[in-house]
Amino acid sequence: MPPRTANPSARQKQLLEAAYAYALAHGLADLSLRPLAEAIGSSTRVLMFLFGNKDGLVRALLERARTDELELLAVLRRADRPVGLAEAAERVWTWLAVGEHRPLLRLWAEAYARSLVEPDGPWAGFARATVDDWLDVLAACQPRPERDGEDGAARRTLTLAVLRGALLDLLATDDEPRVTAAVHEHLALLRRENRGTA
Repeated sequence: MPPRTANPSARQKQLLEAAYAYALAHGLADLSLRPLAEAIGSSTRVLMFLFGNKDGLVRALLERARTDELELLAVLRRADRPVGLAEAAERVWTWLAVGEHRPLLRLWAEAYARSLVEPDGPWAGFARATVDDWLDVLAACQPRPERDGEDGAARRTLTLAVLRGALLDLLATDDEPRVTAAVHEHLALLRRENRGTA
């Protein structure tokens, strides 16, 4: 039976939120339906009915995680007056560096990596979608001359690469001061470069 996600019921939404909280705490790598169901006050039969199978539930959890990511990115969008690439990256990093966001970011990193090594599983397309989401928002933060210029795509790609690499380093070491200093060094270079081309 396919997952019932087109018009989710209140119970399905409730269980998805509970399963999402569980995934944030425990990750997805060794997710097993029985312990999950027990932890969230449900049963494997109910989860199978609502989400189709384990893969369907994992897909729903990844979509839920992507919703949180997109909410962060939506804050940066200002079509009337783009904030600029350096300012956008600084705001993103400030959010990424907050300790309480680590569970979501670990889940993101796990899903990103799994989608690279299991491209046909429930993770399919997650890494590509998240890159596209971030590049799209960073493009919207660039003033039009920079965004549409010859190296506009390269600048936002480099900025995304720095943020993603810094995030992985932060998750691995928890050394926020060192990693934040490195991000700020990159942003200072980016701002100097922008002043030089203005």
